[in-house]
Amino acid sequence: METFATMQGSVTTGPLLNSVGRCTTPDVVLYPPNIQSRSTSKVSYVGPDYRLRSSSRSKPVKTFFAGERKLGQWQRSASNSRKREISTRLPIRAAAAGIESGSSSESSIGSNLHDPVSLTVALQASEARVLEIEREKKEAIDSLRRSEAKVEEYAALMIRTTEETLKELENSKKLFKSELARVLEEKSAFQQEAIQAKQDAVNLAVKIEKISESAIQEATQRLAEEAKLKGSAAETAAADAVVGLEESIRTAAADAAALVVTEAGSVMDEALAAAALAKQQATRAQEALAKGIEVFEELSNAKLTILSLQEKVSFLERELKLSQRMVENLRLELKASQARTDAADIRAAEAEAAVEDAQRASAEDGREREERTKAVLEEIKASLTSRTEAASVALQADLEALQAAYHAAQEAGDVKEQANVRMYEALERSLAAAESSAEAWRNRALSAEGMLSRFKEEGVEVVPGLVVEDVTAGGRMENLLGNDSIRRDLLANGPRRETPEWMRRRIEVGFQGLPPRTNAYASPQIEAEVPLHLPKPEDVWAINKAKVKEDDMYTRQAKEKEALDEQRRALERALQKRTVKRAEDGEGKQESGTGSGREIVFQGFNWESWRRRWYLELAPKAADLKQCGITTIWMPPPTESVAPQGYMPGDLYNLNSAYGTVEELKQCIEEMHNQNLLVLGDAVLNHRCAQKQSSNGVWNIFGGKLAWGPEAIVRDDPNFQGRGNPSSGDFFHAAPNIDHSQDFVRRDIKEWMKWLRTEIGFDGWRLDYVRGFWGGYVKEYIEATDPAFSIGEYWDSLAYDGGQVSYNQDAHRQRIINWINATGGTSSAFDVTTKGILHSALHNEYWRLIDPQGKPPGVMGWWPSRAVTFLENHDTGSTQGHWPFPRDKLMQGYAYILTHPGTPVIFYDHFYDFGLHDQIAELIAARKRTGVHCRSPVKILHANIEGYVAEIGDNLVMKLGRIDWNPSKENHLAGTWERFLDKGSEYQLWERK
Repeated sequence: METFATMQGSVTTGPLLNSVGRCTTPDVVLYPPNIQSRSTSKVSYVGPDYRLRSSSRSKPVKTFFAGERKLGQWQRSASNSRKREISTRLPIRAAAAGIESGSSSESSIGSNLHDPVSLTVALQASEARVLEIEREKKEAIDSLRRSEAKVEEYAALMIRTTEETLKELENSKKLFKSELARVLEEKSAFQQEAIQAKQDAVNLAVKIEKISESAIQEATQRLAEEAKLKGSAAETAAADAVVGLEESIRTAAADAAALVVTEAGSVMDEALAAAALAKQQATRAQEALAKGIEVFEELSNAKLTILSLQEKVSFLERELKLSQRMVENLRLELKASQARTDAADIRAAEAEAAVEDAQRASAEDGREREERTKAVLEEIKASLTSRTEAASVALQADLEALQAAYHAAQEAGDVKEQANVRMYEALERSLAAAESSAEAWRNRALSAEGMLSRFKEEGVEVVPGLVVEDVTAGGRMENLLGNDSIRRDLLANGPRRETPEWMRRRIEVGFQGLPPRTNAYASPQIEAEVPLHLPKPEDVWAINKAKVKEDDMYTRQAKEKEALDEQRRALERALQKRTVKRAEDGEGKQESGTGSGREIVFQGFNWESWRRRWYLELAPKAADLKQCGITTIWMPPPTESVAPQGYMPGDLYNLNSAYGTVEELKQCIEEMHNQNLLVLGDAVLNHRCAQKQSSNGVWNIFGGKLAWGPEAIVRDDPNFQGRGNPSSGDFFHAAPNIDHSQDFVRRDIKEWMKWLRTEIGFDGWRLDYVRGFWGGYVKEYIEATDPAFSIGEYWDSLAYDGGQVSYNQDAHRQRIINWINATGGTSSAFDVTTKGILHSALHNEYWRLIDPQGKPPGVMGWWPSRAVTFLENHDTGSTQGHWPFPRDKLMQGYAYILTHPGTPVIFYDHFYDFGLHDQIAELIAARKRTGVHCRSPVKILHANIEGYVAEIGDNLVMKLGRIDWNPSKENHLAGTWERFLDKGSEYQLWERK
């Protein structure tokens, strides 16, 4: 700024500019005597036209306020008033200088003095407005992004919920279908059992009737024959006596009459002539009289004999009457038996009616369950439909709101960009005007300097006033001229302005229903100060603690499963009453086919044992096996076989096999019996290799003692052209499949098995490939041979899901249970389910060892007294290796099966070849020490990824895996416990003190 004076007064050229844009207008009075001059190093001037006129590059903008508008028209009225104020405050008194107050140049100067102030204020307002708009834009974009993320998350949630609901619906359908199929199977099984029971009752009644009739007939016939014989003998004796007596009387009378006549004639003829003969005749007469007396005595004796015979006849008549009474009693008993038979028929009819009622009730129950299921499904469908519609409506509304907000933000961004372009153009024009104004100020400064120099030369004194600072020191001019970064920011962002009310309302409508903005990330300081709280192991969810709703379909199925378990237990109790009991070592009673419940079986061979004289090698191990606690030995197949392992038998009565001779077999069994060990024979009943070819060249004619033909082979065998009935099971394709429905086949097999029991010494059976024929035939063979123990090999594939063993194996173990049911519970079966689950469970998946009901997951969990648990056998392990158990998990597997219910089996290779002899013997001793048997109850305490803990019976607790647990940490475990077997993270055993 410059200050200059005239002879008549003071002149102020313009307001002072400070850094904040405020201005002051001090007056400088010039006194003629003391004229002094002071100039500044820098002079700037803004041109007189402060209005921003629209150039060819400026375009009208469609704004949200009031239609089209040109930028640069703000604060004109304020500038005019300021210009008037400045013009009135400029008294011009220097006439000599030729400057007048009303001149155009002074008016121009006065009007240009206010232009930098207004520009500074406008630029500051514009900058603040631009910053505010940018901030709002960023917030709108962030909100839009969050809204889009929320919408995507909500859509994904809805899709996932829908998919889960559909999956649950499909699972419910599958579960209902499987349950319905199982109920139908059980229904058919019950019907079959009822029909079988009815048939048994009818057969029993027929047998009783036949026996009674035969007994009565035999007794009656025998008594009648005896009575008839006795009567005939008596009649014959009496007739002989009468005939003899009559002959004697007749002979005596004839002799006496002839003698009397002869002698009377002799006397009459010779009376007169031979008087001397009178005495002789008298003597003879006396002799004849004596003879007559003897005849009469004989007659009396005959009469006495007749009387005695009559007494005997009367006695025989009484005996006959007694026999007749006995016959009557037998007839009465026959009538009573007929009445009992009628009663049995009535009971059978009642049973049939009860079965029909049960069938009707089951059908009605099934229909009710189906209707309830349909209703539930309909409700689920309706709820899903309503939820889907509501979700779609809400999603549509949210999408519309978000779209509106997005469009509003997009429009605001477009407007902002257009405003920035215009602002940039206006600033360019302002800069050009400022440069021209500065040039004008330089020119005026030069003129003022010239005037001051003239004043000095003329001797006029200039009075100094306030110091005039540089107009470019701070404020807008410094922003425009001195700092490039600030200039670029101003040109890029433009001035800031507040958000209009209509836009704020529209944005608020768009963000309705969205959650408030939260900071999802914690600072490192907060993370360091706030401790991390993790749940305790006992607080972590476990499947055995999970509870389902009472109205859930699965709960109803569990109740039905409990009812079936109760029926199985009832069947066991019935079997215990009807089976043969034996005492064994004082440990309990033994059932036919299922043992005492305390058996520990040892498989005494592997797939390669036939290569040595195996019977001679196995016999010396009997003492060691007994000492280690083994109770039962499973021997290899004894018969001559096409394959040396024994599973392709030919002549069943030829026991000279690859394992040894029949004498060596008997000696081996005798040695086992000397150690009180039971011996199980491996009986291959499903198939048999033929010795001869038929006329068609097919091997279907058998040799040896059991010389069967094609009639002994099932009709639908695809390879051997059988002529029997259709098969009742699966096919074994390597040999002819035997038709067990033939009476002669079953009779011959029963005779052969009895021969093995009585002549060879086997105590029980391991039955090979029982899937090939109906279990009812097995029941008949077991009842005929009365074995101490029986095991069926029902090997079936487990359920897999994506290459992994499925958690739910109920269908698999149900098939094994169905076969056991078909045998009437007279035979056990290998628990293949437990073996398959152990393969995966022992690799840190111990949660597989508990089913949804909290029980063990195999056959052991449903029917433990019929479950025979094992890890490997000659098929799965040995040199075949069809399904080998993990080598590093063998002792964990034995710790599981030797401490749990069921009958455990120990494999020869593990016991004698793998170096596990002493460890397995320890576990056997622990089983006997704690009293674990095949029916011991199991209470599973923990089953998760870290390990498995269970209480077995009353005296044993065991742990598998690395889980940090001991009895003192369990609140619901009563008693005091002492650890007596510790193998670290593999397994640990505790015994109740």
